[in-house]
Amino acid sequence: MKTVLIVEDDLINARVFSKILTKRGGLGVKHTEDVEEVMKIAHAGETDLILMDVSLSRSIYQGKSVDGIQITQILKSDPQTAKLPVILVTAHAMEGDRENFLEQSGADGYISKPVVDHEQFVEQIMALLPKEES
Repeated sequence: MKTVLIVEDDLINARVFSKILTKRGGLGVKHTEDVEEVMKIAHAGETDLILMDVSLSRSIYQGKSVDGIQITQILKSDPQTAKLPVILVTAHAMEGDRENFLEQSGADGYISKPVVDHEQFVEQIMALLPKEES
């Protein structure tokens, strides 16, 4: 079973994403907003994809306040986690934000909140999950 790590500081959003992914996608789900834990899970290979909230209000990493863009940059610049797909999730869905966020972070995808179309949400995630090697 593929596992998605939800990095989200809003518990309601995390629960909604989790329910959609397990019920509709048949995926395993982990949730944390603790950046140290995100790094540990990513390095241990315990997740196949990360859903990253852009505006994490309480996240601290190595003594600095960081957001989802910065965490994604850290993951993408590390050879060990660079290939791990990251999808940014944000309520900041203004014109041009998508391209800007993707370019800044190096993320693989972008989903705006609130997630209204559950099928499309699952499809976007499934499309970026690593395929099973036969």
